[in-house]
Amino acid sequence: MLEVALSVAATLVALAAALATFDRWLVRRRSHEIAWASAFALFTVASAALALGAGTGWNGALFRTFYLFGAILNVPVLALGTVLLLGSERARRVTTWVVVGFCLFSAGVMTATPFTGGLPVDRLARGSEILPALPRILAAVASSLATLVVVGGAVRSAIRLRAGSPPRANSGEADGRRAVGNVLIAIGVLLTGASGLANSVLGDMGAFALFLAIGVSVILTGYLVITSGGGAAATSLPDDSNRSAGRTQERSSGSGG
Repeated sequence: MLEVALSVAATLVALAAALATFDRWLVRRRSHEIAWASAFALFTVASAALALGAGTGWNGALFRTFYLFGAILNVPVLALGTVLLLGSERARRVTTWVVVGFCLFSAGVMTATPFTGGLPVDRLARGSEILPALPRILAAVASSLATLVVVGGAVRSAIRLRAGSPPRANSGEADGRRAVGNVLIAIGVLLTGASGLANSVLGDMGAFALFLAIGVSVILTGYLVITSGGGAAATSLPDDSNRSAGRTQERSSGSGG
């Protein structure tokens, strides 16, 4: 079936992205990369659950897994990566704790919440058909707020690039990649959001799987654009190590003067 093939394709793309991002984090230890690796891992689990549900029939465990990882958690974790890439130290710290707490709370809700109706075996059920209000509110609020963060990060990067940020050595190329990459990630998030709309409005699991596969692919492309280049230009991306190094250098200069 078409939806099975598209779901498997989305799973493979997300898995490749998770492994590539995690491998890059092992080398560079940049905080936004481990957040994006986690987000791609969530996409992988959600897409795999979708493929299994479409191919073998839906059951409670598959639907709970899909809804938790695909409808509630993945976009907030992706948005955390945006904050870790672009935000201040305080914003990074607060957002990390908020997202971790939200993920734990949502996991508990989806584990304990009973279904309110019969679960269709041959199609992906809408949340309103079988779930009470709380999980659906979590999905709606998390997806909308996280999407605003991702899109806002893309707009901020584009505006800063267009306006011209303060000159730094080797910063121009890296800032350009960061702006383009964040725009692509934002487009990918909007496409994955459209997948949920397609299922909710059209009741079409094939359209859902198609938008999901395309959206994950665009998000991966955005990540690759941001992390391409390496070398000196890549080091201008904000991360914990660069900021710590800057503070150490300032203290050394102050004591020497």
